[in-house]
Amino acid sequence: MSQIVEEVLSANRTYVENFGDRGDLTIPPARRFAILTCMDARLDPAKFAGLVEGDAHIIRNAGGRASDDAIRSLVISYKLLGTREWFVIHHTNCGMETFTDQVIRSLLANSLKTAKIDDTGWYDVGSGGGSTEAEFIDWLTIGEQAQSVYADVKRIRFHPLVPPEIPIYGYLYDVKTGELIEIPQATEVGRAI
Repeated sequence: MSQIVEEVLSANRTYVENFGDRGDLTIPPARRFAILTCMDARLDPAKFAGLVEGDAHIIRNAGGRASDDAIRSLVISYKLLGTREWFVIHHTNCGMETFTDQVIRSLLANSLKTAKIDDTGWYDVGSGGGSTEAEFIDWLTIGEQAQSVYADVKRIRFHPLVPPEIPIYGYLYDVKTGELIEIPQATEVGRAI
């Protein structure tokens, strides 16, 4: 067993000992909202949004992007579990800003090993065993944060399965200060109709 597995299972045992009445939480989120944000380990949505277990749905992916799967989750969150407001929260210093679709496709075509980055950009340290399957994925990389928040809120707002009465707010989380910074044009395009 790896050290990580041991650490996780040990932490879980402690969590179970203090689980209390969390088993009585309802499936719908108590505060009736959802957050779409990045998987970056520096972000803790429970802390920056003042949440406890059972409060809200948190949907995370690389970049916090409005992928088809993220929108699927938001629609289920509303349709079956009653959320009434949604937040799209990207963040500063995001890894999705460090490469383009072409860069990741090229890296994966060369090797499936973990790549490295230096002052010249991303490069492979492994060889062989690559795949061309990466050509068929939209990697949803980020060129400029405020624009990506706006694009994602707009994509969600105008998706045919998203009801117009749900407000969608656009924010950028500052990893240096912890502040949520509104992207006004994103919130405007996401306003409830």
